[in-house]
Amino acid sequence: MIDLTRVLPHARIDELPNPYFGKVRDCYDLPATPEFPAGRRILISSDRISAFDTILAAIPWKGQVLTQTARWWFEQTADICANHVVAYPDPNVVIGRRVEILPVEIVVRGYLAGTTSTSILTQYKAGRREMYGHFLPEGMRDNEALPEAIITPTSKAFDGGHDEPLTPAEIIDQGLLTQDQWAEVSDKALKLFARGQAMAADRGLILVDTKYEFGVDETGAILLADEIHTPDSSRYWMADGYPAALRDGTRPPSFDKDVIRSWVVARCDPYKDPVPEIPAEMIAQTAAVYVEAFERITGQRFVPDTSGDTVLDRVRGNLAQFFTR
Repeated sequence: MIDLTRVLPHARIDELPNPYFGKVRDCYDLPATPEFPAGRRILISSDRISAFDTILAAIPWKGQVLTQTARWWFEQTADICANHVVAYPDPNVVIGRRVEILPVEIVVRGYLAGTTSTSILTQYKAGRREMYGHFLPEGMRDNEALPEAIITPTSKAFDGGHDEPLTPAEIIDQGLLTQDQWAEVSDKALKLFARGQAMAADRGLILVDTKYEFGVDETGAILLADEIHTPDSSRYWMADGYPAALRDGTRPPSFDKDVIRSWVVARCDPYKDPVPEIPAEMIAQTAAVYVEAFERITGQRFVPDTSGDTVLDRVRGNLAQFFTR
């Protein structure tokens, strides 16, 4: 039984320095030390779920699921690419090296899928066969496997702008990355994706596509940052249902993290109308999807941390060592 009151809607902790509050993460920057001359960043994954430019609800265990799923994948891929992780003082928290995030969004795709304007399926249906510096063959079906995995990079939009598709030549010509940086990032991204697909296949899953964030530390080394292969950064399909879906032209069965999004769209235009309150049963259903995703992806049983009077009390206690006042 899921306790709907056991949530972390925010992690606003006044004693921690240099706050930055994102849509679902609350972050704090720690000062430089001899060991970490660029400083460290505290990233706390809340249980907030965001869509349509608004916070819709708080989903029990969501923050713990995402943090621990990323932790599992960081540990499984450290031999391919070093990452930003320094420590995990709490199930919802990672302490990472501060890095300068590279200004290119790295998305790796193994299938002709997606719904956004930058997805290859959307562009393919519009008649394009050359995109992101790749040529796709004629006659492909929705959700069909690509001849090989490809990188579809976009610019990282700021100040409300839109991500724009890029080719490798444009990335280098515009000075977004050097030739050496692009070579290293693309090589590591494809190797990470191949590892992810192979390990997902062992769990009866298909890793369809994913997003990677790379950053540069104070020495110029490229590190994997943010998260990796989580249900929020990746698309997974159930392998046993994929052949029939491909044959019938239907959406393959997946971890539907858009349960709440679909519920909202069926009831209003969320960009124009007030969003109705999300019912308890929908919140519980979404929490169950996240827990199932963790267990299917990692092969481990999800054990929620119920210590502390509240989740925030537990997080505060585990981060007290970093308080500055």
